[in-house]
Amino acid sequence: MNIQWFGQSCFKIEGEKSTLVMDPFGDNYGLKLPRLNAEVITVSHQHQDHNNTSAIKGTGDRPPFVIEAPGEYEVKNIFVYGIPAFHDNENGKQRGENIIYRVEIDGISLAHLGDLGHLLINGQIEKLEGVDILLIPVGGTYTISAKQATEIISQIEPRIVIPMHYQLPELKLDAKIDGVDKFCKEIGICPTERPNKFKVAKKDLPQEELRVVILEP
Repeated sequence: MNIQWFGQSCFKIEGEKSTLVMDPFGDNYGLKLPRLNAEVITVSHQHQDHNNTSAIKGTGDRPPFVIEAPGEYEVKNIFVYGIPAFHDNENGKQRGENIIYRVEIDGISLAHLGDLGHLLINGQIEKLEGVDILLIPVGGTYTISAKQATEIISQIEPRIVIPMHYQLPELKLDAKIDGVDKFCKEIGICPTERPNKFKVAKKDLPQEELRVVILEP
């Protein structure tokens, strides 16, 4: 499996047989989304920095299959489970709903928390049990903070964590969010190597210590 991050919450997950793009962003945020092809797109919520599905092309003569609601899906050897959540800690009163996605691909279980705005509750924790790789927002303001992110990591206990949705030099939002260094200080791990692509197989997953991977967009 190859994982690439393009800023905000947008990832390309490339498996042996299929490709998934998660939360593609629009053109108004200072970030540039490259040309991407995928069989599946997931959208965590309908804000323009997460739902630019028209930018993603399909493979062959078929458009991508777009998932933007909770439920269970199976598309091209990718299993996707959408779990309801909220964009804030007031049951969506401020920013609406959010979908957590658990994805099973190449024998690896990956979770993308979208713009989660609260700590997980029991039902959500149970559905994320056994997740290998966690894609988690850490920038605060619009999402959980770095401190809350470390609490959620303790709730889920993944093997690998990849932070997302934090401030980048070129990122333009209405309000500034925290950079990734704050998360590094909270969790006590700050890798010096920051690749633009992360390749991992099931046999490579760490068995004991948590691994933090910071990707360059």
